[in-house]
Amino acid sequence: MAMEFPVIAKLLEGRFPQAVKGAVTDKGDPWIEVSPGGIVEVLAFLKEEGGLEFDLLLMVTGVDRPDGEGGGEIEVVYHLASTTQGGELVLKVRLPREKPLCPTVTGVHPGALWHERETYDMLGVEFTGHPDLRRILCPEDWVGHPLRKDYEYPEEYGGISAK
Repeated sequence: MAMEFPVIAKLLEGRFPQAVKGAVTDKGDPWIEVSPGGIVEVLAFLKEEGGLEFDLLLMVTGVDRPDGEGGGEIEVVYHLASTTQGGELVLKVRLPREKPLCPTVTGVHPGALWHERETYDMLGVEFTGHPDLRRILCPEDWVGHPLRKDYEYPEEYGGISAK
């Protein structure tokens, strides 16, 4: 039987007081905010700890929030599942929009390789330590990151007009 969200949140807050910023339960699906510097350690713990075993990284994605404090932020969102205990969990890392840097989690979840590349391509998040961080959906010479709220689509690419 899967551990309840409040129990997981308290466990993480106690175990990683510097890394876990808190849990949010009043805005739709509950999630736990983790500092960029703590995400690898927290994910490794969640994967290996008996009774939790969040061994499946379902998705890594991002959200551009340009209207936040200090020029906005980008949230990197990690969706996890436990194939042995059942249950799902969402973690978020908030990064400054100006220079979004986050450590890669490919050492804990090798499947993150593709998800992080897509988040880099679409939102410009640089995953430090990533073994192959390059575009995956757009051509290598594409300018900008299409899921940024201030992105302006080019009028032409490769001699083809967008109109």
